[in-house]
Amino acid sequence: MISERIRTANVLVVEDDWPIRHLLKVSLSAHAYEVSEAETCKEAFTSLAKQVPDLLLLDLGLPDGSGIELLRRLRQEHAIPVIILSVQGAETTKIEALDLGADDYLTKPFSVDELLARVRAALRRSKSLHAPTLLTCGDLELDLERRHVTLAGHEISLTPNEFSLLMAFMRNQDRVLTHRQLLKEVWGEGYVDDSHVLRVNVCNLRRKLNSPDGKRNYIKTEPGVGYRLCLPRPA
Repeated sequence: MISERIRTANVLVVEDDWPIRHLLKVSLSAHAYEVSEAETCKEAFTSLAKQVPDLLLLDLGLPDGSGIELLRRLRQEHAIPVIILSVQGAETTKIEALDLGADDYLTKPFSVDELLARVRAALRRSKSLHAPTLLTCGDLELDLERRHVTLAGHEISLTPNEFSLLMAFMRNQDRVLTHRQLLKEVWGEGYVDDSHVLRVNVCNLRRKLNSPDGKRNYIKTEPGVGYRLCLPRPA
């Protein structure tokens, strides 16, 4: 039996500048988000140990360490959406953060309205608020509450985008999803024509799910159209 629950999203704000942190808390609270705060890496890890939020807003310049290092350590354990908020607008910094698993990057100063739109988009992609707690396909299981995936009882490590991609597939088992549908669902409107990023992530996901001998193949290609997830046929 699949159960569903609706709750308010919890957002952890990791920001050492009090006026900015206060503005973020007030703005998010006014839109019905539950807000937790941290101003150092140490406080952030303490907060994460007590409760894993639905989304993390992360400043890169923290007094006791780099937000990049915090992100690197976070991704070893959690796949929650992360939006970087930073005065560091260099392309190399953005690329490093995104490659480490950040879902979005906003350069300061930014408008509250834009931030809220990015938060909504990230939460939609994560599907953590209005979803069945467990999705299954054969011996493949995706646990939305704990945000991890097991195959035949063994946990599989996925990037945030791979997790969201698999979630889209498992919510639409045996249905063909077009390239544009998947790109919009996982990456957003701005990526609907970026077929390369989709191909790379599908390839990586297949490598983690399919057996080397090809007997277990969850993701089927529909040439010229898209992809479909289905239960592997017995050999």
